[in-house]
Amino acid sequence: MSEYRKKLIEAEYNNLEPYAMKSGDTKGRKYKEPPPKFRTEFQRDRDRIIHSAAFRRLEYKTQVFVNHEGDYYRTRLTHTIEVAQIARTIAVALRLNETLTEAISLAHDIGHTPFGHAGERILHEFMKDKGGFEHNTQGLRVVDLLEHRYPEFPGLNLCYETREGIIKHKTSYDNPVIPEEFNPGKNATLEAQIVNVADEIAYNSHDIDDGLKSGLINLEQIVDSVPLYKRLYEKTSSINNKKMRVYQVLRDLIGLLIFDVIKHSKKMIEKSKIESVKDVREAPLIIDFSPEMKKKHKVLKEFLYGNLYTHYRVIKMQEKAKRYISLLFKVYLSDLRQLPPQFYKMLDKYPPERVVCDYIAGMTDRYAQDEYAKLFTPYTRM
Repeated sequence: MSEYRKKLIEAEYNNLEPYAMKSGDTKGRKYKEPPPKFRTEFQRDRDRIIHSAAFRRLEYKTQVFVNHEGDYYRTRLTHTIEVAQIARTIAVALRLNETLTEAISLAHDIGHTPFGHAGERILHEFMKDKGGFEHNTQGLRVVDLLEHRYPEFPGLNLCYETREGIIKHKTSYDNPVIPEEFNPGKNATLEAQIVNVADEIAYNSHDIDDGLKSGLINLEQIVDSVPLYKRLYEKTSSINNKKMRVYQVLRDLIGLLIFDVIKHSKKMIEKSKIESVKDVREAPLIIDFSPEMKKKHKVLKEFLYGNLYTHYRVIKMQEKAKRYISLLFKVYLSDLRQLPPQFYKMLDKYPPERVVCDYIAGMTDRYAQDEYAKLFTPYTRM
């Protein structure tokens, strides 16, 4: 072990809480590799995720609005960066492993389909008798198998704890089936739990911003319907510029939610007498909003569902996306020779439906639209 790496590992033991996940205690990788000289194992994971093709493709995958709707809306990539920023803030405040938290944050949406949850739902319909489709499970498949960057092994060969954080990512929209490898009845690390709440903070807060910019929701609606937002809005009455006031409320909302998570999680750590990572896995959920904030936050989520996610323009986009994916799936399955060579080779090991599903799930919105045009528009070049 290099002297520099040794100091990095020692710093974790000296500076982090006893129940933080240390890179020196990792359960390791599926395929043995020489350790990095100037990084911890979790730093290596983070860097591999950032350099992966699947991570780059998040730039052109839908959050709420399809990519071509406008340059200023969130994409899966900008959302992921925002999740990482929020998660790191919480991890540092709780003296947990910031690097592991960041790695899981950066990979938490890496298995998402084009066109957001609409894409996921239609792929699940096609795959319901073939093992189904769920984006966390797909995320694990991406990092374990579908990335091709290293001659010695498939995938990215990430550490157990990073992979565990991907498959055990859980929010209102995430409910994966956990393989036995990851002990379904036990909690993930606190670092992984942080990513769960950071994800909710990011998408709920920033979907308000995108919803207002799009004109699908308006300020009066939110103020009238969401007491938490109304209270913060009224506190900013001294700001005369309406746009600046909205930005300030957004910052205040994120800050309030982060503070609540930190405060409540500290209480839960003390109440559950957490002293080790083993205690974390055996205890009830530790990282969460307080019961009071959970109720207030629920009102915000219900508002977004009722007014933004089910807005007729969003539904039209989603239905259009489902038609794209449905037709692509059927046409590829009708003649598998249309698949790119790296996917066609996979037919030796995996059922054709799963290979087609892998191919479509990895597409960006733009690529899926281009493929649709190539396959169904007579004069589009191949």
